[in-house]
Amino acid sequence: MNHSPPPLALVTGANRGLGHETARRLAGAGVQVLLAGRNREAVTQAAKHLRQDGLSVDPLALDVTDPAGIRAAVADVERDHGRLDILVNNAAIRIEEYGKQPSQQPLAQWRATFDTNLFGVVEVTQAFLPLLRRSAAGRIVNVSSLLGSVTTHDDPDSYAYSPMFKSLPAYSASKSALNSWTVHLAYELRGTPIKVNAVHPGYTRTGMNDGAGDLDVSEGASTSVAMALLDDDGPTGTYTHQGQTIPW
Repeated sequence: MNHSPPPLALVTGANRGLGHETARRLAGAGVQVLLAGRNREAVTQAAKHLRQDGLSVDPLALDVTDPAGIRAAVADVERDHGRLDILVNNAAIRIEEYGKQPSQQPLAQWRATFDTNLFGVVEVTQAFLPLLRRSAAGRIVNVSSLLGSVTTHDDPDSYAYSPMFKSLPAYSASKSALNSWTVHLAYELRGTPIKVNAVHPGYTRTGMNDGAGDLDVSEGASTSVAMALLDDDGPTGTYTHQGQTIPW
């Protein structure tokens, strides 16, 4: 009797926070998960912790800003698995200081933010796309933010319309650009089994938010997990939070 292997997912920035919870939830749903992060020791320990719970998780050293490291990770996945079914682009940074005006945030912070939050996502996706094309039902999930919604930023009734969140212009713009990348890639892959979607996790209590937020990590990871496990008739090219469409 032939047994198909379980779906294979790669989650970036998965040694802690939302990425770690996303990896845990996917593994709990029967997916084999590659838990990726730039610190080899950290991802090894994180994967070990999840394996103790009986989950199928393996560590993968991957710095999304290191082209050589990305190529090495692709080679490892191709050698060991020959394909990739799910890519969750979760790795991101927020290094701007709350309280500064948008024009006061140093350009170096803009460059560093875009290197991880946009260029890293694009390079990782381009590198793994040949393996995703080998999947019968490839899924790409780009973890965005409500701060990537220009419509929301311009809404006086939104929490984004505040001095606190207007002090994160680089982070916000990087997520807006990520949304645009999502739409463009979904268009390219229309008519294929690969679906590409952006998600807003919600204002989640993680280290990136200095522990602030409305949701715990389990709730925050739910949208990424749902879009990673989309059925064949699921959407592509969308921007959602817990089943609700977010305005671009």
